[in-house]
Amino acid sequence: MQETISIPIINLSNNSLPAYATAGSSGMDIRAHLTAEESLMPLERKLIPTGLFVQIPMDYEIQIRPRSGMALKNGITCLNSPGTIDADYRGEIKVLLINLSNEQQVIQPGDRIAQMVVAKVEKTQWEEVTEIDNTQRGEGGFGHTGKI
Repeated sequence: MQETISIPIINLSNNSLPAYATAGSSGMDIRAHLTAEESLMPLERKLIPTGLFVQIPMDYEIQIRPRSGMALKNGITCLNSPGTIDADYRGEIKVLLINLSNEQQVIQPGDRIAQMVVAKVEKTQWEEVTEIDNTQRGEGGFGHTGKI
């Protein structure tokens, strides 16, 4: 059974709290907290408020990710994706959206605009060395397998 954590949340919107749509969902949809519709022209980006404020436990983060249906149907996605909300951030969660379609798109109050994923964070301590192990891949980076 998966561990469940409790996260304090303030919801200043009229929208319901983020929730998992299915038992297998990784992310929870979050909604636009708007008083009127917002238009997004082609290639325009806007910061959309959610009305949500959270107190994330230490050693956790919240990731903000695009909604696949919104990207496919409307050409709207999140910039800086996934966006990271750190455990010590206490401001309103806002989502940076961009319209990649060739047409004006409209965000209505209460529209599902992104997904929120709560994730455990592992802390790292760097060990500075002069050499690292070789692998078969080595320095092969972008496109090194020859496959598209």
